[in-house]
Amino acid sequence: MNIIVEKNAQSATAKNSSKRSLAEQVLMKFMTQIAPISEAEMEAILDLITVREHKKGKYLLREGQACNVCYFVLQGFVRQYYLVDGDEKTTGFFTESMPVNSTLVLDGKPSKFYLVCNEDCILIEGRAEDEQAFFDQMPRMETVTRIGTEMGMQKSTEEFAEFIMSSPEERYLKLLETRPDLPDRVPQYQLASFLGVTPESLSRIRRRLMDNYKSGGK
Repeated sequence: MNIIVEKNAQSATAKNSSKRSLAEQVLMKFMTQIAPISEAEMEAILDLITVREHKKGKYLLREGQACNVCYFVLQGFVRQYYLVDGDEKTTGFFTESMPVNSTLVLDGKPSKFYLVCNEDCILIEGRAEDEQAFFDQMPRMETVTRIGTEMGMQKSTEEFAEFIMSSPEERYLKLLETRPDLPDRVPQYQLASFLGVTPESLSRIRRRLMDNYKSGGK
């Protein structure tokens, strides 16, 4: 029994080390897009954050539940959707190196949407009550976080405007350009919902694009 416990402890230590390494790699890439960050600051951040694993199908948030946790994806992806007359309307796919709904306000009010893990996920979790303690220990991160949030909101606004003005085919082509991994990771009915079309319409768009490709774009 002692040997098993020791092996389990060693396994847990190795797993935690692996998650820390993954968090460092992904966070460093993300943070440097906002502002320069030192290795010492990164080590301090890694000591303060909470990283958890969630199985595919796990609901992180349901309609009516309080929004009091935000997430950042290290591995896997999270889907956001609304229920409208019993139908799921997918409004977001959050994959590696993305904050999950960066405009989400942790105000404790009931959510109007769902967040579910479409794959096994490794996520950084942040709670409203931990935010001030984090900023007290790392004051500069308050400014960095504010800048990152503003950048995320601006990007979301621009993407929404482009989405509204685009045709379904243009939306699909943009998706292939900016997020080419999604079609292989997302069920067609969810992808169609995200693009604002039926699965049948998406199939027609794909066939038409494939036919154009085979004919040399004529």
